[in-house]
Amino acid sequence: MSKKILVIDEGTTSTRAVLFAATGEALGSCQRPLTQHYPSPGLVEHDAEEIWDLTLECAREMVAKAGGADQIAGIGITNQRETIIFWDAQTGHPLSPAIVWQDRRTADQCVALRDQGEEPVVQAKTGLLLDPYFSGSKIGWALNNWPQLAEAGDHLRVGTVESYLVFRLTGGAHISDASNASRTALMAIGSGGWDDGLTDLFGVPRDILPEITDCAGQLGTTKADLFGSPIPITGMAGDQQAATIGQGCFAIGQTKATFGTGAFVLTQTGTTLRQSKHRLLSTVLYQIGGERHYALEGSVFVAGSLVQWLRDDLGLIGSAAETEPLARSVPDNGGVYLVPALSGLGAPHWQPNARGTIAGLSFSAKKAHIARAALEAMAHQTHDLKTAFAADGADWAELRIDGGMVANDWMAQDLADILAIDVERPAFIETTALGAAMLAAVGAGLYPTLEAATVMRGGVTRFQPAMHDTDRQRRLNGWGDALSRVLAPSS
Repeated sequence: MSKKILVIDEGTTSTRAVLFAATGEALGSCQRPLTQHYPSPGLVEHDAEEIWDLTLECAREMVAKAGGADQIAGIGITNQRETIIFWDAQTGHPLSPAIVWQDRRTADQCVALRDQGEEPVVQAKTGLLLDPYFSGSKIGWALNNWPQLAEAGDHLRVGTVESYLVFRLTGGAHISDASNASRTALMAIGSGGWDDGLTDLFGVPRDILPEITDCAGQLGTTKADLFGSPIPITGMAGDQQAATIGQGCFAIGQTKATFGTGAFVLTQTGTTLRQSKHRLLSTVLYQIGGERHYALEGSVFVAGSLVQWLRDDLGLIGSAAETEPLARSVPDNGGVYLVPALSGLGAPHWQPNARGTIAGLSFSAKKAHIARAALEAMAHQTHDLKTAFAADGADWAELRIDGGMVANDWMAQDLADILAIDVERPAFIETTALGAAMLAAVGAGLYPTLEAATVMRGGVTRFQPAMHDTDRQRRLNGWGDALSRVLAPSS
């Protein structure tokens, strides 16, 4: 198994390419920041041509590091989910900005559909809720508001980010893997195909949508001129599903939480589709050989982006790394609680119009208290999710964490303390890229199954609860009080 795996990791704030050995060792990476565009409050966009340019630049650097395209067994792609891109099938060039998953422009439309009684039908078919987070309402909005899309006629195509990248890498394959397709609110999650009732509900023509495929296998081949010779594309999954795979969550009940731009918790439910009664999501974890494995998911919209906001917009800190020593510099939060509803609240509240707050401020509150409250918000939001998972009969025995934020030891320990369970952090925390590598390795035939590919995962560090029950309850009570001030009236 001397051949290597190339992973394209298309995130919300950056584009990366990572080169893996078949053993799971990361041999190199190339990363470029991705420009965020905020045309007006609640709107978030990317330049899809920039996404392609950065992807190609990073991938070419890693192909060169591998010693050429013939040294790569397969490409794995993982991506920010729900973000949509329209392009021209003749040229592959985008026809509009990408509408990012954080975008809230269809909030009123989703409320109107909910008021019309459509949410139970949507949830039963898709496992999702009526929220602007998902792709379907974004696609319908764009078709109604961007004239250039109608002008493209029969050449119009739409897809999530992995679909767009595959089209451009292959020169015309229009596919989407089942994990990403399950996030559009257009796919019937039980049957695995696009649903006519859903496409009609959101006003999306079937003929502009991609074909839904497995997450591993011979999915396509890159154009020879991109990397010197063709490379097979053998794995694809949405970023949170890929991280769950990278954490080795293959037994029913195993749970991971990724703390990146947002925070996302997935619990493996096997081949059985479970519908939540407590406003969690049902999603396709992966599909191989036509067999779908599912997960329950809770999505928090603001995690690492909160620290970025404290740094870039408020100037409260100079770097994300400062938050840990600041949190340790004070004995507690001083009564300060930060509810980071900067783009609404996700699960289990689903309040797109909620707005953030910092509660409990006094003259004794210092910068350190606010920084600590920001980190504490990660454990508080995760505890809200744990409560919902438990109510759905899927409580967590332990939690496997990853993502950029969890390099912070203080935050990892705070999670264990507030959740009152063991928290496990892998030595290689970029498990999203690792999961895509595992899928690609299976698709390329380097491993027979994902379970066999678990050897690619390395060592771990465990954090055990050490907080007194009284202190834990005091924290949870304070968070509950702050949260109650933020929640928008239910629609």
